[in-house]
Amino acid sequence: MRVAIVGFGGIGRGYAAYLTAHGHEPVIWSPSGAALADFADDATLTATGKLESTVPVHIARDCAEVVAGAEAIIVTVQANGFKAVIDAIAPHLAAGQTVIFSAHCSFAALYLHRLLKMRGIDIPIAAWATTALTARRSGPRSVHISGIRARLDVATLPVRHAQAGLETCRTLFGDRFEPREDVLAILLSNLNPPAHVANMLGNLTRAERGEDWPNYGSITQGVGRIVDAMDVERLALAKAFGLSVRSVQDHYVHSFGVSPGPVGEMAAAVYKNRPELLGPKTLDTRFITEDVPFGLVPLEALGRVVGLKLPLHEAGIALFNAICARNFRAENDLLPALDLGRLSAAELRRELRGE
Repeated sequence: MRVAIVGFGGIGRGYAAYLTAHGHEPVIWSPSGAALADFADDATLTATGKLESTVPVHIARDCAEVVAGAEAIIVTVQANGFKAVIDAIAPHLAAGQTVIFSAHCSFAALYLHRLLKMRGIDIPIAAWATTALTARRSGPRSVHISGIRARLDVATLPVRHAQAGLETCRTLFGDRFEPREDVLAILLSNLNPPAHVANMLGNLTRAERGEDWPNYGSITQGVGRIVDAMDVERLALAKAFGLSVRSVQDHYVHSFGVSPGPVGEMAAAVYKNRPELLGPKTLDTRFITEDVPFGLVPLEALGRVVGLKLPLHEAGIALFNAICARNFRAENDLLPALDLGRLSAAELRRELRGE
């Protein structure tokens, strides 16, 4: 299958290596243009870790070129690049294609669905709760894949295309996907924001000073209790919309195969198996710049729709606004474009199902 990969950071590189190794034909468009420089002159990509391989890399010069002829388009950019990328690819999408958000957050699928509806284009938009693998850019032409997830959740907008979206995902990445009710269930299943925000709060000065610190090894009992408490708010929000989603403990069991318990204990068990995973060495990290405006802020907005306060989520936003001297609510460029405040809970749910 010809697959367009939009974004060529660690995850995009990991997907390119994985898909090529499994017989697919990925073509990459790097919105920043960095990939064109790194992979000029028919350079190859070297993958290490869970996948050891050297594969050819095909780079598209622009958005139109990468979308043309692709059966699937995987968006791998960070959430603060979603709107610009969606605006770029939407005019070029056509019937017969499937778009995948890896991973989905902040109503990106709904924004794309609205743009395509105006063009009369009705295609599956698959949203993943997280990425299919964990990977980091390890050099100008290399990627280290530290994990390949055994299971992950997916939902498709519109829901009438759920089977088509699921089949495309399984064709590309195997039988590792579990279908969920709708995109709202996926949005409420993203566990990165509370985990990352809590861990950054507990290790703030270590990150700011550029020190080495273990990601999972630094989720102490106290940090874990913050994650647990934020999870209570997220689960209550899901219940208010009539949804049942996995708890953070379920996520750890599901993703890492550890025994259930307090988050601090489960994270310690993950750390024993993956001690090499380090936390950020800067405050300019997606743990903050993505997970606060595009993780916490959308849940706060959902809470307003159903009249539910999320005090810890709101406190997290306020704290990182102060820490970083930024207004993270204003940095989410998707929410103003969607104008969710005009919708009731029932109307929002129907639109997120494409009904």
